[in-house]
Amino acid sequence: MVPWRGRLWSHLVSDASYDELHEFASALGVPERGFDRDHYDIPEEYFDAAVAAGSTVVSSKELVRRLIASGLRQRKKR
Repeated sequence: MVPWRGRLWSHLVSDASYDELHEFASALGVPERGFDRDHYDIPEEYFDAAVAAGSTVVSSKELVRRLIASGLRQRKKR
């Protein structure tokens, strides 16, 4: 988790599809406004539920590797 604006945050991604990601986030009750290009920013209060529902905790480096390998990585436009 990463601290930001007084809270701890995680990224929630899918290595399969955006549909899977949106469905998973919705089932957790994560607001749609948390979606940012290829991931959801989720505050710490969703973390345990996400892991209990099947999320795998990985390092930032592994997260990016999986997104790139799946073809789902969306880079910021400059």
